[in-house]
Amino acid sequence: MRAFGQSQSVKRREDIRFLTGEGRYISDIAPKTALTAVFLRAPTAHADVLAIDTSEAAQMPGVAAILTAKDLHAAGLTAGMATTPAKDQRDQTGATPRRPFLAEDRVRHVGEPVALIVAETRDAALDAAEAIIVDYGEHPAHVALAEGGAQLHAEAPENLAYDWQLGDENAVNAAFKNAAHVTTLSVVQNRVTVASMEPRAAYAEWEGERVHLAYGGQGVWGIKRDLARCFDLDPERVRVTTPDVGGGFGMKAMNHPEYFAIVQAARQLGRPVVWISDRSEAMQSDNGARDLTSTAELAFDADHRILAYRVNTVSNLGAYNSGFGQNIQSMLFSKVLTGTYHIPCALLNVKGLFTNTTPVDAYRGAGRPEAITLLERTMDMAARELDLSPFDLRARNFIAPEAFPYTTPAEVTYDVGEFTRVLERAKIEGDLAGFPARKAASEAAGKLRGMGLCYYIESILGDDREDATVEFTDEGRVTLYVGTQSNGQGHETVYAQYLSDLTGVPYEAIDVVQGDSDRIERGGGTGGSRSVTVQSFATHATSEKMVNAFCAFLESEYDAAPYTFADGIFSAPGSNQRPTLLEAADLARQRDRKDLLRHHNRAQLPARSFPNGAHICEVEIDPETGALVMDRYVAVDDLGTLMHPMLAEGQVHGGVAQGFGQAVIENTVYDGDGQLLTGSFMDYALPRAADLPMIGFVSEPTPSKNNPIGMKGCGEAGTVGALAAVGNAVLDALWDRGVRHIDMPFTPHRIWTWLKEAQK
Repeated sequence: MRAFGQSQSVKRREDIRFLTGEGRYISDIAPKTALTAVFLRAPTAHADVLAIDTSEAAQMPGVAAILTAKDLHAAGLTAGMATTPAKDQRDQTGATPRRPFLAEDRVRHVGEPVALIVAETRDAALDAAEAIIVDYGEHPAHVALAEGGAQLHAEAPENLAYDWQLGDENAVNAAFKNAAHVTTLSVVQNRVTVASMEPRAAYAEWEGERVHLAYGGQGVWGIKRDLARCFDLDPERVRVTTPDVGGGFGMKAMNHPEYFAIVQAARQLGRPVVWISDRSEAMQSDNGARDLTSTAELAFDADHRILAYRVNTVSNLGAYNSGFGQNIQSMLFSKVLTGTYHIPCALLNVKGLFTNTTPVDAYRGAGRPEAITLLERTMDMAARELDLSPFDLRARNFIAPEAFPYTTPAEVTYDVGEFTRVLERAKIEGDLAGFPARKAASEAAGKLRGMGLCYYIESILGDDREDATVEFTDEGRVTLYVGTQSNGQGHETVYAQYLSDLTGVPYEAIDVVQGDSDRIERGGGTGGSRSVTVQSFATHATSEKMVNAFCAFLESEYDAAPYTFADGIFSAPGSNQRPTLLEAADLARQRDRKDLLRHHNRAQLPARSFPNGAHICEVEIDPETGALVMDRYVAVDDLGTLMHPMLAEGQVHGGVAQGFGQAVIENTVYDGDGQLLTGSFMDYALPRAADLPMIGFVSEPTPSKNNPIGMKGCGEAGTVGALAAVGNAVLDALWDRGVRHIDMPFTPHRIWTWLKEAQK
């Protein structure tokens, strides 16, 4: 009776649209009457803004307006960007200096917006930007990942934004005193930029006293609330929409100052205003990611079981707090602090620093890749020091299946896990037995081969509540309204597929609507691998409510009871009336039962779910040049019940590619004056298809107990597992040549240098 069943890989319905150029992005839908916005950005990392002269620029042909911070203040726009400071178990809360929409008295990073130029054409706006004269009073830049230096904000002495701690310090210290062995390792997480295929973009228009902002984001409700707050508007006077989005990866989940400035420009001018970032300004103004140094200590007893874990991190927040920036390397890092291991006690201390660089915030995995990379790199080093197989040391310390539900030292409760089973499957899929022969073949060819293992776990994040609405249309179709936002993941396909599976409504008759705050009352957006898990849970709840309502209706119509619903058909004992859901909806329409043509429910997950898995990577290195090739990669993942295996595999492939990118070639670099040295794709490398082998993917599920479908999420799993898998493989390849410490990115020059230093 069902067109498709759960866990079947139907073709993505979005693909034809995207592959034939029919995607609708901001640049495709902006009003033809829109003026074009360009931002004048700070050329220096740290300086007082002494004066801005826009007189000549304002008179240039085609220029409609030039806005500075003074103009925003005059219009009543005096609020700053919203942020969520980190609060720890000691009730210490991070500093929250004000972040303006346009620079006021001081600029604090290269690329900070100083003025907004609005003109009839982009060329006219760019010409006017060059004519603006800004008098800067230079200050020394602070770019070091250390306290002190030139102070950015009065609220953060020594540039310390927060000092955050979690764990039982006394218990950890006591465990280390009694340890038979302690492994210590420092790991640098290099800064990366998101480099989404579609740069940030938005347009704003006012319809009387009501504003409409269309932007490429990961959810419309957060920015709707912020626009209402900053412009002192009733929320009903704010509409936010999102069309197709060409990649978000976390960076588009939080608000950025440009959106607020163009809303004011559109209000002032009475015309739509569109802004589309180019790649160069994206490099200068998009939130960066990672950028921290952590030192881990693992204490073991004489049987090589972990007694305690201690981590000290120094994290770069950039020039300002971004929306969630303070929480990435603190609270989110702590969600998987102790990984898949039974560790009785742990301590995490994180210091967040302000520097004269772009703000740092969420990027695929947001804290969990950093935590797992540190732990898994340290576990590998411990295995070497204890003369154990890295597989055996992990298996010895796994949380046992019978220990679930298991509460970690960070007070996070894992629902299920069979880590040993997944690891054993990984040994087979990764052909562990054949590695010595492959290593010997590499050596015969003058190359170095290494194998790296990472066993990761991640936590589904974001709002654990979601809404779903199902509406029957006059055309005989069904519309599903969802509160998440696709950035290319295939939501339209998997949501329609699941509703079809629940209801028997043909897959082709279901339309999915997202990204419109007028049509969808609320939603949690997309981020933290939450979308399919939380949204499908809400759809499940709405479908149950809808079916119950139709059963009651049919009982009154046909004088038969009880009506039940199975395999897409309503039926009751003694009745030959067996309508489908669409037929029942048609009957309700004939009876003018409008209440049965639209059903809504809001559902909250009972608890989170925890994807996990074993990733095995093999690299081959040319010692003469340092060139690295990722030769083999297999991911054996426990993602719970897969809604759409092909989409899940694609998410893992993409995540691994991004992990490889950071581990091997990506690196954002600033000089001592805060100037960005990697401001284009000539200087900032991204992985290409030729850099990667065919990535193996195997599902080895243990269904979650925290939702009726058994899902666990998959969007960030590949990245969480890839960083340490690649890193451990690289060190394994170099170990016999005397290299004992490596840090990302593993570029040819760095590898060659490590080998030469080891020779000495």
